[in-house]
Amino acid sequence: MSLRRPPALAFLLVTVVIDMLGLGIVVPVVPSLMNAVTGDPVAAAHWSGWIDASFGVTQFLAAPLLGRLADRYGRRPVLIGALTLLGVDYLAHALAGTPGPMLVAHAAAGALAGTTTVVNAYIADITPPSQRPRAFGYVGAAFSVGFVAGPVLGGLLGAVDPRLPFLVAAGLAGANALYGAFVLPESRPGDRTTSLAWTVANPVGAIAALARRPGLGRLTAARLLSDVARMANQVTWTFVMIARFGWDTARVGAVLAASALLGAICSATLSGPYVRRLGVRRAAIVSAWAGAVSLAGFGLAGPSWIVPMMGLGAVAALGANAIQTWITSATDETEHGSVQGALTGIAALAEAGVPAVATALFAWSLAVPLPGLVLVAAALVAAASALVLCSTLRVS
Repeated sequence: MSLRRPPALAFLLVTVVIDMLGLGIVVPVVPSLMNAVTGDPVAAAHWSGWIDASFGVTQFLAAPLLGRLADRYGRRPVLIGALTLLGVDYLAHALAGTPGPMLVAHAAAGALAGTTTVVNAYIADITPPSQRPRAFGYVGAAFSVGFVAGPVLGGLLGAVDPRLPFLVAAGLAGANALYGAFVLPESRPGDRTTSLAWTVANPVGAIAALARRPGLGRLTAARLLSDVARMANQVTWTFVMIARFGWDTARVGAVLAASALLGAICSATLSGPYVRRLGVRRAAIVSAWAGAVSLAGFGLAGPSWIVPMMGLGAVAALGANAIQTWITSATDETEHGSVQGALTGIAALAEAGVPAVATALFAWSLAVPLPGLVLVAAALVAAASALVLCSTLRVS
């Protein structure tokens, strides 16, 4: 069976590419900008963690409600609002002279951080279960494609001025919001009977309800552990590579771009065959172990091992598509937004708590010195996620 409504999928993939291009532009220059604003590497790491955590806190609180809003009123309004606030967030980083305004803007963007929720719900809307591994693979590839050009461009722009990439990213977010408003079609009519009551839209209740579903409790735990490891890597990887190898922003951007390109190729070409060959459960388990080894390698191995670790990271990314397929196949099509909102809430829970802890661990490790320690800790958490998946016996 082929994908239903392929034009809608194509429009969505373009939206994802532009969104991730903006994010990829700023990733290589965050340490430089925070160093310039704070004047101290340790303070820069701490502030970066707190700013990232503010996004996670507000996203955790709002994600289940956003998912229900997407079920009640449609996907497009939530997506457009999220992209608009993301542009404001980038502008604040470009213009602010102290970390405080950056934190406030990032927290506001987190409250309407609906891109992931809406994208995954949209994909579940327009694809039958048998085609979801391939569809989620396309979305994963679109995320990676945006990251291929983004870090390279960000590294080059950051060499001119660390604030310049944020101005460019703000423009891309604004263009993406306009694209969504005038081009992207709605995937399904809203259901006005969807409840927005806090008793069902609060993050704790939404995640607990997902965890109580038959067969999904362990998956929910595995997803949380995986998100903790992912977030620790996301907020510290650039800091670790600079501390371990003395890379500049251009080198960081080039490595991120190469990793993203490899991930895009794997997601676009292998997601469907990978899941069909191994099955959803086995594919998720293999990818989880690959992610754990990759994180440990980045934290401990020398620069000659960077390419093999990138390859394992690409295998790990295929597991995210498998878990998405696993979960969406066990839920009704009328509640994809609510379920994806709960999953985004799980990710936001990690984003709320992990950045401050991970960056603090990295700052402490500079004095030891073991700057890769934080990635080794992330690898242990990823291994725990793999063990939980191993104990999940069936897909249901």
